[in-house]
Amino acid sequence: MPISKEKANPKEGPSFILASGSPRRKDLLGDLLSEFSVQLSSAVELKSHPGGPLALVRENARMKASEVADGYPQSWVLGADTLVWLEDRIYGKPKNMEEAHSMLGELSGKTHSVSTGLCLIHKELAYDKTKVDTTRVTFLPFAAEEREEYFRYVDPLDKAGAYAMQTQADLIIESFEGSRSNVIGLPLPLLRDWLAEFGLI
Repeated sequence: MPISKEKANPKEGPSFILASGSPRRKDLLGDLLSEFSVQLSSAVELKSHPGGPLALVRENARMKASEVADGYPQSWVLGADTLVWLEDRIYGKPKNMEEAHSMLGELSGKTHSVSTGLCLIHKELAYDKTKVDTTRVTFLPFAAEEREEYFRYVDPLDKAGAYAMQTQADLIIESFEGSRSNVIGLPLPLLRDWLAEFGLI
């Protein structure tokens, strides 16, 4: 699939753009679309929102999509934002390994939520809508040495909540309810139905 990070003439823009540099989102979207471009958004993500975690992922997804869509008014632009949260406490990407251990320690043995906000924009068609999907994930109880073992397989520093559903999940996850792909970065069942509304897939 064509990947472009350069601004293009709006009249010559690609038909569909993913406004994210996440390789995981790119791979997931590739399960639905055979052709799309990637354009990194320069929007600065919010760290909190008075409306809580769901409002936060909606707003961050909207900002990412809107910033890119301004340069490509004839293209469909998809923005996304995923976060891990428990009782309104947000677990973003850990700054260091100490924080990664702290995050997993707090989530150990508990059920938390993973929410992804999606924003789909087409400027020329005056279409601008956001949706959110949430998956509930239950962690096994695990001690510090088990966290150390998990981090041998997973680099937690680029992952919200310091873990990855797609890598050695059996070491930390007891069960989940909802979309597995949502935890990785894109809720494919929701997105598939949404794109099908416009004949995009």
